[in-house]
Amino acid sequence: MTAQQPVVELVEAGFAYEDGPPVIEGVNFGVPKGRSLALLGHNGSGKTTLLRLLSGGLRCVTGLLRLDGEPVAYGRTGLTRLRTSVQLVVQDPDDQLFAASVGQDVSFGPMNLGLPEAEVRARVEEALEALGIAALRDRPTHLLSYGQRKRAAIAGAVAMRPRVLILDEPTAGLDPHGQEQLLEVLGGLRAAGTTVVMATHDVGLALRWADDAAVLTPDGLCTGPAAELLGRPELLDAARLRMPWSITVTALLRAQGLLGEGEPGPRTPEELGRWPVARG
Repeated sequence: MTAQQPVVELVEAGFAYEDGPPVIEGVNFGVPKGRSLALLGHNGSGKTTLLRLLSGGLRCVTGLLRLDGEPVAYGRTGLTRLRTSVQLVVQDPDDQLFAASVGQDVSFGPMNLGLPEAEVRARVEEALEALGIAALRDRPTHLLSYGQRKRAAIAGAVAMRPRVLILDEPTAGLDPHGQEQLLEVLGGLRAAGTTVVMATHDVGLALRWADDAAVLTPDGLCTGPAAELLGRPELLDAARLRMPWSITVTALLRAQGLLGEGEPGPRTPEELGRWPVARG
């Protein structure tokens, strides 16, 4: 990971639900500015809990949460400050959408901040355009497709203009085309200056999308550059994650002398299909 001060950071964080065993213990996890970060782990590994701790939806039982190096206060003022910087979009959009129309839903957060009406309208338009759903502004939320509901839920978070956007399994339930569309949208948000964190169990997706990765295992949280961390078979095995296709193919190309030791391998089947042309 980069050495710069994280925007938001868990320090020696521990959490357990009432009458349950610890979900996480002694976790140190920082989100640096301007990076795309994938959080990986199998179902039940604690990914969602970690994201809710980062966004203030849950409070650490031990340890603490910092924003810009300062401990977060869990009163109204402290949480408002946190949520103007960090926004979480949950996995199921139906858990997040509640207003009658897309525009009304997206406007809820900015209105709740007490912003002037003109500022709220500007933020809503900006978010709808960023997510490619401006034409759905007046559409009832219950008439949206699943992919459209995903985008509307993300637009509601984007309208808050957070510095860090956290997404819990954003590609779950989407077909391959829908996944690619969403990744393109996230790329646009990142290019515009938003730091994006994505929880997923898809190692291949994380490898081609993220700068950095964090992997939850029974022994704790491992962090590092995505290409380096996700190429460690023993770590993925400990986390009960599948070795990504691209790592296997890259190893085969190197073994056949078709790829130098320092050269990156193909990240997708499409890139592999163009491999002879690319290498001239």
